Amino acid sequence: MAEGFLKSFDNELNVYSAGTKPSGAVHPKAIQVMKEVGIDISGGYPKNVYKFLNNSFDYVITVCDNARETCPVFIGNVKEQLHIGFEDPAEATGTEEEILSVFRKVRDEIKKEFAHFYNEKIKDS
Repeated sequence: MAEGFLKSFDNELNVYSAGTKPSGAVHPKAIQVMKEVGIDISGGYPKNVYKFLNNSFDYVITVCDNARETCPVFIGNVKEQLHIGFEDPAEATGTEEEILSVFRKVRDEIKKEFAHFYNEKIKDS
């Protein structure tokens, strides 16, 4: 979802999303709640963070609460590493509507935090 929002703020950005234990597909509920705000992430696919370890980045941002402990050290040229943590909505339990509610809450938190990040660190720089 973070990748989708960053690309929606500025389609000139090179944004890569990866995980330490990527699943086989983007979560259907993530696709659903992002479509609700006009962003289509259905073409994305989970990638392993190890694919990018030798790349250079301006920013490396971990987003899940447990990623800070499990994310490998980047050996490429990284200007700044940040952690902006969110609960993992894929771990939500309950009824269909309760689970969707968690996905929407996390989506809205991601949008708010990454809009702030974009405006403070990237926009007009």
